Amino acid sequence: MKNILIILLISVVSVVLSAPLEVVNDDELVNLFKNEKNVIVLFTKKDCEQCDNYENELIHLREDLVDSLNAWVVKAVNSQLVRLYNPTKEPALVFFRHGIPLLYDGPLNDELILHTFIENKEPVVRELSDDNFEHLTQASSGATTGDWFIMLRSGVRAEEKWRRGGGSLSGCRASNVLNYSTDCVDCQRLQARWEAVGAKLKSRLNVARINRQTSGAVTARRLEIRDVPTFVLLRQGKLYRYNIPKYDVGSFAAFATDWYKNARAEPIPVPKSPLRRLNEAAKQLTSKQRHVNNGRPVINKSVRACSGASD
Repeated sequence: MKNILIILLISVVSVVLSAPLEVVNDDELVNLFKNEKNVIVLFTKKDCEQCDNYENELIHLREDLVDSLNAWVVKAVNSQLVRLYNPTKEPALVFFRHGIPLLYDGPLNDELILHTFIENKEPVVRELSDDNFEHLTQASSGATTGDWFIMLRSGVRAEEKWRRGGGSLSGCRASNVLNYSTDCVDCQRLQARWEAVGAKLKSRLNVARINRQTSGAVTARRLEIRDVPTFVLLRQGKLYRYNIPKYDVGSFAAFATDWYKNARAEPIPVPKSPLRRLNEAAKQLTSKQRHVNNGRPVINKSVRACSGASD
């Protein structure tokens, strides 16, 4: 009798471990991101052999992922959300930590998948702002904190856009790549890949991002950044701009570790004085007002008062 119970228990466990991944729809997925710390999602589609291979690998890994990360392991079939995280679409394997996505960019290998996720249980990319940029990067004072590969972006989280829009990505037209108000699809794709870049390079340099529109506006003007997304490498007192028309993880990693040598090395601009920043902001305001006024001169007392200021 005891042997029969053992055999039955083993059979039940085997069935559970070999069961297909739980399928969730997009609304359920967004709720998981909101309420659960760790969620691993396989974005898949029907009649896709490579997707089936990924699912089989995850089924074998599921117990280890749950034990090591206390993570939900699910799959989403023909999901609209896949466009937010992977430009090549299905299959896409994404690890969400507190809702922040990490796109798995390696080969289909169970040990490597497990190692990558365990080593990156927390988001890797640092968040910089005008308040902490110089303190953390020490860009003008010796760069003793190491090299920094930085993405300048703009906007808010795409999942929030999804919720506000009632679960629809309609209206996300191609325009400014990282301006979430008009192009939430491309911006979120970059977030998942940028986390993958951080995971790949974290033992060699710092990977960070800064919001050009809000908390990093002063730093963006200092580095002469006008468009988003823009990527810059700060290395040993020099600035290298990423001007390659490829936004894949491999190209980013290659640039940061070696290819930057082919880019022009620029001195990192020193922080601007408050008076100079005010003067530049006034000039920008004048330019915008002139554009709105069809090119006619604009009289603005605050601008005129600043226009003669100097450092």
